[in-house]
Amino acid sequence: MNHLTIDFRPGHVKLLQEDPAAGGPRVLVTGASGLLGRAVLKEFQKRGCAVTGTAFRRAGPRLLRCDLTDEDAVKTLMSQCKPHAVVHCAAERRPDVVERHPEAAENINVHATAILAREAACCGAFLLYMSSDYVFDGRRPPYGQDDAPSPVNAYGRSKMEGERQTLRHCARSAVLRVPVLFGEVESVCESAVTALWPKVLRGATAGETCALDHCQQRFPTHTRDVAAVCWNICRAAARDDSIRGIFHYSAKEQMTKYEMALAMARAFKLPSDHLVPLTDEPSGAAAAARPLNPRLDCSRLEVLGLGVEPRAFASAVCDCLWPFTPDNRWRQTVFH
Repeated sequence: MNHLTIDFRPGHVKLLQEDPAAGGPRVLVTGASGLLGRAVLKEFQKRGCAVTGTAFRRAGPRLLRCDLTDEDAVKTLMSQCKPHAVVHCAAERRPDVVERHPEAAENINVHATAILAREAACCGAFLLYMSSDYVFDGRRPPYGQDDAPSPVNAYGRSKMEGERQTLRHCARSAVLRVPVLFGEVESVCESAVTALWPKVLRGATAGETCALDHCQQRFPTHTRDVAAVCWNICRAAARDDSIRGIFHYSAKEQMTKYEMALAMARAFKLPSDHLVPLTDEPSGAAAAARPLNPRLDCSRLEVLGLGVEPRAFASAVCDCLWPFTPDNRWRQTVFH
């Protein structure tokens, strides 16, 4: 990664010193402190790119602190980084938070995306915008790239509008829609998938009954696989101007939250009798509505040879969760 001296004033980016030895394509990753952004950063570094990562509230010593809603800050960022490609992972991705704070969420999911798209176009960079299966209502799956979006909540609407801003302002751009993600988390609550882990453990420790949704269908997908697809798309786009528009990528295992929790319990040889399936559609105003089954048709990606074989859920989620086990020696016994 580039070695940088950074002006940490809110909304400002100043690159005072750049590593002259950095080679390969220059890539900018926004939201690089987040679950997906970290995986994308790592993947592009592994591929020999000169990668610059940005963050805001969680910007660490090796990330640029940049307020993407500040147009001047983004102009400075783009003019000094001069990226060949931008992978835009920064977003407010928690549906319930978006529902409670729609204006703040729209700022990052829509307004910042429009700014970034315009600046990417100005410097000739390829822009890959990370979107969501939540742009669909989940009533008539599977959904192809050309199907009309029909979001059921504010988060889905904000991602839909972010897609439109991307494609409107940057001719060399693509949208990658993905489902619920999990990966190498800093805490289990960082992903809606790994957030189920404390509920799985509850039966082994406290014996408490735990009810989990068994209605809404999900396709939990590992961030490492998504990051590899991002690399494939950006590499292909550098060689072929037809690589633009909308793409879908998803793991193939269809699971409810209840089934994910059962899979975790089985993988770690933990009791699961305390897990109870809820088969009624959630109702009430306590949380944002969710699509029932937003399964994505990934055929365009597959025809172009840009997909990757998704990791099996059971083994992948074990890799994510073992640091959060009460006894992490499970690796020595769990599969024997």
